[in-house]
Amino acid sequence: MASPLEQFVHNVRTLSSQGNFRDLCDILHKSTDLLLKNGQHLDTVLEMLDLQQHSLAMLEVLGVKLSLPPPNAQQSGQSTQQADYQEILFTQVHEFITGCVPEQIRYSPESYAELCHITTKQLVEAKMPLRGIELMSVAITKIQTSPSQLTLVHADLCLLCLVAKCFKPALKFLDIDITSIATVDEAGQFDSKYFLMYYYYGGMIYTALKNYDRALYMFEVVISTPAMAVSHIMLEAYKKYLLVSLILHGKVIPMPKYTSQVVGRFIKPLSLAYHELASVYATNNTEDLRAAVNKYQETFVRDGTMGLTKQVVASLDKKNIQRLTKTFLTLSLTDVASRVQLSSPAQAERYILNMIEEGEIFATINQKDGMVVFHDDPEKYNSPDMLCKLEDEMALTIDLDQRLQKMEEEILVNPQYIKKACGAPEEELAPTQGSKISYLM
Repeated sequence: MASPLEQFVHNVRTLSSQGNFRDLCDILHKSTDLLLKNGQHLDTVLEMLDLQQHSLAMLEVLGVKLSLPPPNAQQSGQSTQQADYQEILFTQVHEFITGCVPEQIRYSPESYAELCHITTKQLVEAKMPLRGIELMSVAITKIQTSPSQLTLVHADLCLLCLVAKCFKPALKFLDIDITSIATVDEAGQFDSKYFLMYYYYGGMIYTALKNYDRALYMFEVVISTPAMAVSHIMLEAYKKYLLVSLILHGKVIPMPKYTSQVVGRFIKPLSLAYHELASVYATNNTEDLRAAVNKYQETFVRDGTMGLTKQVVASLDKKNIQRLTKTFLTLSLTDVASRVQLSSPAQAERYILNMIEEGEIFATINQKDGMVVFHDDPEKYNSPDMLCKLEDEMALTIDLDQRLQKMEEEILVNPQYIKKACGAPEEELAPTQGSKISYLM
């Protein structure tokens, strides 16, 4: 092995044994060019390091190795060798993430996140996303300081779950409300791209699971994130926000007042087809809504929202059936199909049975004469199950209140807030470290 690499390993061992990881970070970043020039010797370097003692150094070496092209990549007939190389590389990354020391890798969270990003990209390109789901779950817990902290790796896990159509592993993290953001540098910055991707992918996962309430919240976070310019992620989230809002509430829910002006100025004009769909939806006319869907079918197919758009049409049919329950006590399936503009009584029966099962209406169907009898809500709010539900909701509310009080206390002792509250000039306000999200470019 070349002498510079021997000196590199010596420096790593010395600083690691002293626990001087901050200086070690500086040396590692300055040694990137050295490692790149000696790519063929990186495996030897890794063998000379111990995972428990030198996690930080191994992170840098692995990151450089992943950035290098596979050996013999330019030669033909080497596909098998390249596949073997990628398998060895994945095994090394897997062993590193599962065995690394969290206290060390937190000194270089950006390098750790980049390692996960590259691994995720390679797994998606190789059409093996399932292999990375458990690995990224472990990667998140390694770098987190609390379960409610958002890291740069969260988006990678959600992407793998989406591509693999295996959503349950992501729910372990998505169901926890984010209360803090892991910073990646001394200025307290967090790459906004991965913040938006996490909430966008999360909204997609919840939409696929038909948890529309949570999906709407996720898309709302993406759209209302402070921004100086429109990003493609925000545009796609806005389109799905409109569709999910129609499915869940039967109308478009207004955006929060703190939403950036760029949303109304730039995103809305780029979503005219979706706004027209919402306008037609408000008329409660199913035939007109289907005509609008056919009119903009090419747009919906190109955006990948055709399936969600069909659910919007189905939601209007259900909404119209629900309106009938407020007017009639009994109605034939034929009348239901006619009033709701369905194709047949059989389709009306399927809708009603599905809505009864989902608890959206309360009714019974007489199969003999084809009559539907609508009932009032049987819930009397006096059952043990309802009491347990109320207790759970109260516990969540108390927990939220405690979190808000803690955040308020942190703001009150923030030096920047104190100076501003005392009327200090803007130029005197020094930036403080925190979980600030960088503006979109």
